[in-house]
Amino acid sequence: MSVREIRLFGDPVLKTVSDEVKTIDDKVHALIGDLIDTTKLPGRAGVAAPQIGVNLRAFSYNINGNVGYVINPKLTELAGEKILVDEGCLSVPGLWHKTPRFERATVEGIDLEGNPIKVSGEGLMAQALQHECDHLDGLVYLDRLEDDERKAAMKNLRATDWFMK
Repeated sequence: MSVREIRLFGDPVLKTVSDEVKTIDDKVHALIGDLIDTTKLPGRAGVAAPQIGVNLRAFSYNINGNVGYVINPKLTELAGEKILVDEGCLSVPGLWHKTPRFERATVEGIDLEGNPIKVSGEGLMAQALQHECDHLDGLVYLDRLEDDERKAAMKNLRATDWFMK
């Protein structure tokens, strides 16, 4: 397995709805290994398959040392209040903006053996579950920002040295 390069905002794969994993084969095993290796780097809470250029519904997470993955995740519960949290993204480096997220979230999917799994959390885990599922639906956190915050984010984005102008 290996650490994979993160695709940056502007790459079409990040705006594409990901395909469901239909067969768990060696390629999917390798993908999950790469996702976990890529997420384990310091400062990373999660990585979705599109962020490494793979159009499949899978992501890994690393929240307070709790490392895992979900294949074909579905958000099955969003609970609590929708609050504004500081959020960034590896695909939008250097930018952090107040993003509306639910306080608690639950995702259900499968593991590499095809068994059902359920991941729930609050705080950073809830935020990561929502953020990574958004990636699989072709969204980045900038798409969730409220109007004034989004205008500021787009201005900040254009000022970065990496964004395709």
